[in-house]
Amino acid sequence: MQGRNNTLDAFYYTHTMQTQYNVSTIHSNNLYQIFTYVKNKEKEYGTEWDSVSGMLLYAKTDEQIQPDGSYLMSGNRISVKTLDLNREFVDIAEQLNRIAEDPTFWESGGSK
Repeated sequence: MQGRNNTLDAFYYTHTMQTQYNVSTIHSNNLYQIFTYVKNKEKEYGTEWDSVSGMLLYAKTDEQIQPDGSYLMSGNRISVKTLDLNREFVDIAEQLNRIAEDPTFWESGGSK
């Protein structure tokens, strides 16, 4: 089978970023969790998929720094995005559509 397998994991925290020594980073346990999902899917499907990627989706908070980025981890694309839930439903749907259409979520990252 050709195509892509994308896994999305959504979270809500009071603080979307973890801070240590005045440096804000993504919750490492979430990053490793999505990485594990992606690697297990890759192993499960072998060469059936062209690529396997993952995304962490966080609910927006009042914090100054919001998660947003894309990383290549051992050949797999892992994206991190923030969704503002303090909006009208139509605006939330529009945000979700933009996230789903973001090419960084669909990039293969060279996993196959």
